[in-house]
Amino acid sequence: MAHIDALSNADDLVHPQLQLAAREAIAGKRRGFRAVLPFLGPAIIASVAYIDPGNFATNISSGAQFGYALLWVILLANLMAMLLQSLSAKLGIATGRNLAEMCREHFPPWVCYVFWITQEVTAMATDLAEFLGAAIGFNLLFGIPMLLAGLITGIGVFLILAFQGNGFRGIELFITAMVGIIAGSYVIETLLAKPDWGQVVFHSVVPSLPGDGAVLLAVGIIGATVMPHVIYLHSGLTQDRIVPRNDEEKHRIFGFEKVDVVLAMGTAGLVNMAMLFMAAKVFHFTGHTDVADISTAYQTLTPLLGGAASLVFAISLLASGISSSHVGTMAGQVVMQGFVNFRIPVGLRRMMTMIPALAAIILGLDPTRTLVISQVVLSFTLPIPVITLIIFTQNRRIMGNLVNHRLTTVLASLCAAVILFLNVVLLYQTFGGQLPTFG
Repeated sequence: MAHIDALSNADDLVHPQLQLAAREAIAGKRRGFRAVLPFLGPAIIASVAYIDPGNFATNISSGAQFGYALLWVILLANLMAMLLQSLSAKLGIATGRNLAEMCREHFPPWVCYVFWITQEVTAMATDLAEFLGAAIGFNLLFGIPMLLAGLITGIGVFLILAFQGNGFRGIELFITAMVGIIAGSYVIETLLAKPDWGQVVFHSVVPSLPGDGAVLLAVGIIGATVMPHVIYLHSGLTQDRIVPRNDEEKHRIFGFEKVDVVLAMGTAGLVNMAMLFMAAKVFHFTGHTDVADISTAYQTLTPLLGGAASLVFAISLLASGISSSHVGTMAGQVVMQGFVNFRIPVGLRRMMTMIPALAAIILGLDPTRTLVISQVVLSFTLPIPVITLIIFTQNRRIMGNLVNHRLTTVLASLCAAVILFLNVVLLYQTFGGQLPTFG
């Protein structure tokens, strides 16, 4: 487990055969998927955070309450995620440093401490969602009390941390398997639910916000989809994974990493959309619009679609919670080491980030409502990594020939503007403002 504290030495953790395959691909000796294969992994690890239990909560609530209406928010958020994660990967490749380390090098210490504190709050909100989700999964599958389910979740995550000791490839394969389980589960759910594909396509491209509650869920979807901690983590995973020898190799490596991002984030986006349109078809259009929590969704699926649907749902939730919780721990180490050059044992970090989730269970807070609010918290901390990422990647002195094209910077800036605008709208609504509806 000590290796998780040394993401900056990631090159040492990559299997020699993988290094050789990557070098052959860079030299043009491997073609097609065989050339891409050695570079797949960093975006897959990051993608788990995009299909964590927070997504289950916001997507189910959105689909049950508003039908297909908020599908466009998921598509928008996923496109934003692809762009931002590709910029994060590029920063690591171009500089050999992760985003938090770049902040420490270029900003005053007090700024870095402020950023670090905000991202530690993010880590707690993230882990709250992931830990609660896994505990709910155990509770639904085996009928055990939530507190015991939470303790079992903690033990499970500690066991998974052992994968890190074998290097990144072991954890990449494990995370890939978890993503496969989640994606496969929603293929099954989609086949059982049989959504209206015409409406799915229409609402994926035509914006609508039908009611005040839709704004809270839209911001929650953004917060659950574009994740602050994996923007930091992705740059850490690519910074020394395959070390480029010159500018041409940097371009080649980034080209392969873009494929990794598109495949991983594309899969995550499809899973998120499937969550929402499954909830829309099964709950909203059958009069179960009050299904706003995960446990009720699980219980309601059985009479509506049969026992197999609810079982698959619970398995996917459990896989999501366990795997994304591990990714959150990895990201926390990157953030602390990068901003303040300080590390704590990974086991201690794991214990610290478990406390809010266990407290929520002990206090009997509504798990799904807690999950949704945690995603809104993430949306408020998201501008920091997004804005700093744009600042660095548009700077030619820092990025060299991997500097952003002007259009890339404009699009990334629009992402930041959308996030800030939604947060302002949410604050306005929270303090009593009335919002117009459309769509």
